[in-house]
Amino acid sequence: METEPYYPVISANIGITLNPVSFDVLIAFVVVLFLLISSALVSGSEVAYFSLSPAELNKLRRSKIKIDQSVIRLLGIPDRLLATILVANNFINIGIVIISAFITSKLFNFSGSSAFGFIIQVVIITSLLLFFGEILPKVYASRYAVKFSKLMARPLDISEKIFRPVNSFLIYSTSIVNRKFMQKRKNISIAELSDALELTQHDLSEDRRILKGIVKFGNIYVKEIMKSRVDVVSIDITSKLKNLMSIINDSGYSRIPVYENTFDNIKGILYIKDLLPYIHKSGFFKWQSLIRPPYYVPESKKINDLLKEFQVNKIHMAIVIDEYGGSSGIVTLEDILEEIVGEITDEYDDEESIYTKISENQYIVEGKILLNDFYKILNVNENIFNDVKGDADTLAGLILELRGEIPKKDEKISYKNFIFKVISVDKRRIIKIHVTVNMKNK
Repeated sequence: METEPYYPVISANIGITLNPVSFDVLIAFVVVLFLLISSALVSGSEVAYFSLSPAELNKLRRSKIKIDQSVIRLLGIPDRLLATILVANNFINIGIVIISAFITSKLFNFSGSSAFGFIIQVVIITSLLLFFGEILPKVYASRYAVKFSKLMARPLDISEKIFRPVNSFLIYSTSIVNRKFMQKRKNISIAELSDALELTQHDLSEDRRILKGIVKFGNIYVKEIMKSRVDVVSIDITSKLKNLMSIINDSGYSRIPVYENTFDNIKGILYIKDLLPYIHKSGFFKWQSLIRPPYYVPESKKINDLLKEFQVNKIHMAIVIDEYGGSSGIVTLEDILEEIVGEITDEYDDEESIYTKISENQYIVEGKILLNDFYKILNVNENIFNDVKGDADTLAGLILELRGEIPKKDEKISYKNFIFKVISVDKRRIIKIHVTVNMKNK
């Protein structure tokens, strides 16, 4: 019986000729399927190995099973492991693309429609490769990391040995690139760290606040956190013991600066613990012999450097001096630590707060409050007053910069979304301020 000759099917609509399926096309289909499965396994192993939790790793380390130890060995050479995965995956994907192109060229004749041929050979094949060779296996591997890691331990171990020469070249060339071009990125800026912290979860607000304090710690000057001389409890060196004891009892401080005639002439620091053995002495006891030498620091010193000096010299208090050599105030170890952990209070601290919150957007604030503390209380950006604050370090100083003179009582000063109303003032300084904040622009 005479067989009828085969005529290819021709699509009149799209102009593509469909050829018969030959044996070599079937073999190619099987090879592509095998390579697609291999690609899925290799791609998934990248996620599986590098997403193992510390608890899972510890369990694998304690295990005596050989396959578990293979997983640990591969993780011990992360650069080589990653290079092996990437090289193997690329070879497999290239093979899939080449063989898929062979299959489509055997099955179809795209001479009548080159655009459709491009869609099949590039878009469809790439989409299938991404979905079945990348996305699905990585999603699965992220959920079953241990199981997937054990499954791929032996194949990756063998692949690592096969691709070792290529891996060595890649690792070496990558290290050269890192040394040449990535040195400038060795240090992360404070701004970048601050931005990263802003992206952290809100349920970690306490930890985030401490981390933000650490980030900004090296950029804060002594002048910004010191206690002004007008607020420092100090004593004249000529004072009697009875007067000294009264000041100690009223203040509750463990260290008190001692001056002669004026606070600009500090003679030393009296440690109350040094005085304890002599509290029953008569009023003629020379307590001045107990004072320790003062430690001076300039207003421009950064507090991270001062913290190191405190540690080295084993001291807790320093006298802050201005550019003319006069005493501006004092700074203590507690002041420095509070920039990281927040306000530290003890049983001797004054119960009266330096501010009172009236409502969600209204506060009564002491004029002497440091701007650093003011920013924290209102949770506003610390750069908000940079254009107008000048050399001011306190809220009262900021208002003086805005107003140009000491304002009168009940006078209001507005800036951006802030309204400052002076509650109490004397001839020399602003004492209390009512602050209103527009919450929409806060």
